[in-house]
Amino acid sequence: MRDVAARAGVSTKTVSRVFNDDPHVLPETRALVEQAMRELNYVPNVLATTFRAGRTSVIGVAVPDIVDPFFASIARAIEDTARERGLSTLVTSLGEDPDDERAAIESMLGRQLSGLVVAPVGVDHSWLQRWREHTPIVFVDRAPVGLETDTFTEADEAGAVEAVRHLLSHGHRRIAYIGDVVHLSTETNRLEGWRGAQREAGIEPDEDLVQVFVSDRDAAREAVARLRALPDPPTAIFSANARCSMALASVVRDEPIALVGFGDFPMADILTPSVTVIDQNPRRLGTLAAERIFARLAGTSLDGPVATVMDVGLVERESCRL
Repeated sequence: MRDVAARAGVSTKTVSRVFNDDPHVLPETRALVEQAMRELNYVPNVLATTFRAGRTSVIGVAVPDIVDPFFASIARAIEDTARERGLSTLVTSLGEDPDDERAAIESMLGRQLSGLVVAPVGVDHSWLQRWREHTPIVFVDRAPVGLETDTFTEADEAGAVEAVRHLLSHGHRRIAYIGDVVHLSTETNRLEGWRGAQREAGIEPDEDLVQVFVSDRDAAREAVARLRALPDPPTAIFSANARCSMALASVVRDEPIALVGFGDFPMADILTPSVTVIDQNPRRLGTLAAERIFARLAGTSLDGPVATVMDVGLVERESCRL
């Protein structure tokens, strides 16, 4: 920076202002500095900037599986929002084992992030309190356990109720629940919604219709086989998340059964039959989470941690009509 300043005949502070696009720099001064930058091939020293600011220009994103379309969409929205403000993102997959979560997240936080967005898999997040005191941390999709921090979740139970009510309106009385990791708040809330909608209709939920730990086609095939082998098999399925729905789509293709899934996914609208879903809008989740990080960094007045529950809505297609 000193070399650029010397060549342009300005101060190092002016070079910094030009690089950061300060509007108060005179056009002729900006032109001189930019020419010197090009001639010297100047780029900022990111490490030095980190030492001065006490944090990197990076937003961390920790999600269960970056390959999952839902979490990939959240991460992309965070990345787009951060890029608009000149920051980059660092993304990691936490996996499914709650015991692996802390080490993965602490490894990211040790890099002095500007902020962190987490879609958790663990069952205790109280240890994050000491980090939260100096780093903005936002949870998405699933609420933290043992920690008060900014959170953006969906109306999981209400969405499940809406899905099951919709299947009931089509005449179904035996509706199976197919889900994945049962300790997560999203799953427990959606399972309660499945039960609640049936009780509302005067139907006592049959726990034999509940199948969990379904995360791939093989598990989906086995789950559907167990359900169909019951003395009184289901005529419809409520799928608790998009990953389950994607696995089920190929399994039930040859022997169709009515289906409503929680969470939209790529090609759900062009499958045969197209899949009715509860839409979560993951891009909005990611955008709001990133914007909250920047609001905290800017010191925007907020009354402590804010928990926001976003509405979800039914997108009717063909699979619910079978």
